[in-house]
Amino acid sequence: MRRSQPYRIGNATFFPMLLVNPSRPPEKSFRVGVDGFNMAMRHGTGIATYGRTLTHALRGMGLGVDVVFGMNISKRTSPALREVIFFDSLDDEHVRKPATVFSPRWWTDLADTASGLEAVEIALSGRVEHRGFAQRLPAYDRLLNVPALFRAAARHYRNHKRFLTFKVADPPDVMHWTYPLPIRMLGAKNIYTIHDLVPLRLPYTTLDDKGMHFRLIRDIVTNADLICTVSEASARDIAAFFGDSAGKLFNTYQALMPDRQAPARTEAQIGAQLGGLYDLRPDGYFLFFGSLEPKKNIGRIIEAFLATPTSRRLVIVGSRAWKAEHELRFLQRGVKARRVKQFDYLPQAELTTLIRGARAVLFPSLSEGFGLPVLEALSLGTPVLTSGEGALPEVVGDAACFADAYDSDSIARGIARLDTDDEYCARLRESGPIRAEKFTMPAYQERLSALYARALS
Repeated sequence: MRRSQPYRIGNATFFPMLLVNPSRPPEKSFRVGVDGFNMAMRHGTGIATYGRTLTHALRGMGLGVDVVFGMNISKRTSPALREVIFFDSLDDEHVRKPATVFSPRWWTDLADTASGLEAVEIALSGRVEHRGFAQRLPAYDRLLNVPALFRAAARHYRNHKRFLTFKVADPPDVMHWTYPLPIRMLGAKNIYTIHDLVPLRLPYTTLDDKGMHFRLIRDIVTNADLICTVSEASARDIAAFFGDSAGKLFNTYQALMPDRQAPARTEAQIGAQLGGLYDLRPDGYFLFFGSLEPKKNIGRIIEAFLATPTSRRLVIVGSRAWKAEHELRFLQRGVKARRVKQFDYLPQAELTTLIRGARAVLFPSLSEGFGLPVLEALSLGTPVLTSGEGALPEVVGDAACFADAYDSDSIARGIARLDTDDEYCARLRESGPIRAEKFTMPAYQERLSALYARALS
């Protein structure tokens, strides 16, 4: 070990006492690891978006970025084949079936877990055509993989109530887990993002094992070097359940990845796309996008919309998730009446077109750790109907129409106002982008800088 040179994070300079990896190239004196737990999914999640945005923010700050995946790529696989399997896994979301108990692979997995898992690098040479994955790949300096890391960690924690540890050659200074995972990287400061405590605050809206989830968050509070969260509302919820977390909590909020194509599309192009692809006209529909689950309040949204005498349609973009049967009890009625259209999934560019053309985005959620959909709508100048639950008031400020999330009549009144009051909608279209400026990428990077400085202090 030797004393390191000063290094910068954002606009601040830091003087660490020791440099643990003296062979590290000086231009990469500070690096952050980010997990690919959600980023490997074809259709992604809000947390996958969070992870990708985080990697781009880090690269924009001049930091090195290591992204750790848990795909079914063996340590014994040749480097050339690793690249092939990596993209094959991204495309098909292939998940290897669990090994049969006492089979050779079962013993191998058990031995790997017991001895400590080790990451191998996936070098992208360009031999595999991957331009079609441009929107799904994170920003990175190194892509690393630990075979079946996340499944092995879940099994290890379930069986032994301990976090799984693994090694990386030349580890990053900080490992930033984007989700509550029972894993630690050796040789790094381990930071865990806890987006919300919905499984504990609204236990009836999720399928999680509540006892297991409670223990996992409690153990993260104990083991984490720091806990990152994305709103003051989430920070309060975490502290309320786990009082000893207060000294480790740090709110960074979130940011949007700029869509470079969106501003270039003219109103005429938006109209042509809406008509040609979806049989819709600009300003002729309300929009909801997100998973169709109880927390999103989709049942009351549909009920309130159908009770509103509007000639506009409701467009729903999202796939059915857990406990959706009761939430979607009126969906088919709306579809048959040609008042509701539903799409399971749309690429980001097409979703952006729908947001821009909507009369308003409807998002009166029961709880949100942050509420990225409302920020997307605000940034594009689309009016938003939301609720006062969770972090939503922090995100929208006074730039949205509010309704009581638990009252269908209140939601219906909000829809009716947005449907009929052109002047009100015009004010919201003006105030939305101004409010969204609070969550720009530079502001996010400044908060991340403070987070990592605190972790390393």
